[in-house]
Amino acid sequence: MTARGRRRRCCSSTGRGPRAVSGVRWALAGHHHVIRVDLPGCGQSPPAPSYDVPAQAGQVAALLDRLGLRHVAVAGHSSGGYVATALAEQRPDLVGSLSLISSGPSPDAFLRQPFVLRVLLAPPLGPLIWPRRSDAMIRKGISATAVRPVDLPDDVVADVAGITYRVMRTVLRQNTVYIAERSVPERLAALDVPVQVVFGAADPRWEPSSAHRYDAVPGARVELLPGVGHLPMLEAPEAVGELLLSFTATRPLISDA
Repeated sequence: MTARGRRRRCCSSTGRGPRAVSGVRWALAGHHHVIRVDLPGCGQSPPAPSYDVPAQAGQVAALLDRLGLRHVAVAGHSSGGYVATALAEQRPDLVGSLSLISSGPSPDAFLRQPFVLRVLLAPPLGPLIWPRRSDAMIRKGISATAVRPVDLPDDVVADVAGITYRVMRTVLRQNTVYIAERSVPERLAALDVPVQVVFGAADPRWEPSSAHRYDAVPGARVELLPGVGHLPMLEAPEAVGELLLSFTATRPLISDA
């Protein structure tokens, strides 16, 4: 689908038809009209001129406008949680509720990353290795952020393989700029929107206890999942599905990939 003159991959699930949607999305699709968006430069969405978090949120807003949706339940994982927050800041008319999964609150909560990620993402080896990543290396990199064994679908691996080194580095840099300017809990506290935060209690990327900084957001639900890392949707899909279902109202669910 095209929004603001740029194509975005948008997957719609209603719970009907073949069981093509697995895990959390399948659980949600039985109760909601679920729309999954690939953010710019990720999955099957093309690169964008800017990976500034508010700019990405603007692209999502344009997509929702194109679809004619309002007051949706928005869920975002990791950096997708920042885009979801920026969307609520820019267009409160579009957002009925926010669910943030594994979205660190501020830069000081960021932990020393697993070795394989440090090699892949940082110079001097990162730019050399990244374009030559095998499927096995991609699986190892993703799994390094989990605590429980995860079954990575081939399409997830293919989507990650399509992300360029420049895009990944730029996205990570812009994420840091966004949460350094103002922490996510501080941003959310200024909004009038229901908030749910889901964190793995053993997240290796973010200090798990930092999830409680979201307690400062009035009425926020903060859930820590024991024995779960940075990928709750893959490590504990049933638990995450139940949490999202119990939180969301009967409105379309938008997931920022």
